[in-house]
Parts: sequence; C-alpha cells; structure tokens
Amino acid sequence: MAATEEREINAVAEYKRVLARVLENRPSGTRQRLAVALGKNRSFVSQIANPSYSTPIPVPHLEIIFEICLFPANERKAFLEAYGRAHPGKLERTRHRKDHRLRPVTVYVPDLEDDAKNHALDRLLADIATRIGKLTED
Repeated sequence: MAATEEREINAVAEYKRVLARVLENRPSGTRQRLAVALGKNRSFVSQIANPSYSTPIPVPHLEIIFEICLFPANERKAFLEAYGRAHPGKLERTRHRKDHRLRPVTVYVPDLEDDAKNHALDRLLADIATRIGKLTED
C-alpha cells in the first residue's frame, strides 16, 4: 500500500472516530434521526461512524451530520481537519454553497402493517424531502 493511500485511510479513520465520539454523547435515537435525515438505513450510520471501514462520508452528508448530531465546535473543527487531510480539495469545492439549516417535520402516515412496506414508505418520504432540499440549492 502506498504511503499516500495509507495516510488517507488513517485520516478517514480519524474523522470517523470523531463522529463516533460525538454520537456516543448524544441521546438515544440520534442514529435513527440521522439515518432518516440522510435517507439511509441505520446500518449506514453505523458504517460511516466505524473507523474500521474506509468508506468515506460523502461531502453532501456533512452538514446534515453536523446539524443532527449537534457537533461541539472543537469536535467539528477536529472532524473537518481530518476530513480535509483524507480528501484534499473536496471541502473547498463545496464552501461556496449557502448553508441550509434543517428542521424536523412530523408526518403521520398509515401503518401498513408490514415492516418492509413501512420501511419503504419511510425511505420514499425521506427521498422526497431530500429532493425538495436539492431544488432549493443555488
């Protein structure tokens, strides 16, 4: 493995350790709220917070993660520094974007009496919300 690749993997693990630390200090249900906000499964959140997995966290997910997890300033700084080392230039390409704050919305839908169907409906609604959010981007 090349030294550059190894440094990148270590930096990915570093920012994932910061995320894991923040998640550990949040109330129960934070991982689920994050999964819903990202339009992903809860297992995805576990994967992106696990330093053992080298899969990077996509840049568009960062603001949602910061918003839902309520990152303390020092942890956010540590996370962003490690992220910048792991993925040079990616953060700079997104800094021109206007920050959009998230707000929760509660929607009551019928219980479809089938876990798979309920999950599919939840994913559909999360996807619609994500697409609406993309429409509002400049």
